[in-house]
Amino acid sequence: MLRRIERLLVDLSIIAVMGLGIVITANVLIRTLFNSGVPDTTFIVAELMVAAVILPLAATTAARAHIAVELIANQMPVRIHDGLIVFGSIFGLLAFAPLIWAGWREAAHAFEAGSFFFGELHLPKWPGRVIFLIGISFCWLRLAVMVVNDIRTMRAGGRLSEDHPEEAA
Repeated sequence: MLRRIERLLVDLSIIAVMGLGIVITANVLIRTLFNSGVPDTTFIVAELMVAAVILPLAATTAARAHIAVELIANQMPVRIHDGLIVFGSIFGLLAFAPLIWAGWREAAHAFEAGSFFFGELHLPKWPGRVIFLIGISFCWLRLAVMVVNDIRTMRAGGRLSEDHPEEAA
């Protein structure tokens, strides 16, 4: 179920990137041809960027595809290396917790207050805040599932990474 939700979030981020391309292209063409522009382009692009960056975080986490510097970690024994992976995931859980709390507060405030961007279209602020909260929350959930599964794997004597092929059993 979580994989299907992650796939949906990735698909939504792809739509956001396509929307970014359309909005920016339309704005450039309208500016060039008619000396005008798409109203509130800055706000639209900013909100679409949030969706494009935040929504695929859970799928990126599930694939263990975050940028990492493993210069020293790859030189350590497999058990220590795997322990560092679990430590990093737990640290990520702790780091995301205040972001979720702040995201919740910001989304609730934007929705309750009816906040909007001061532009021609008076776009509401809450959709971007809710998108941020959803993306961060599912990333936290994926990390929590990974921590539990990784600890189970380590207790059963399994390996989390294939970075040490010379020590394969």
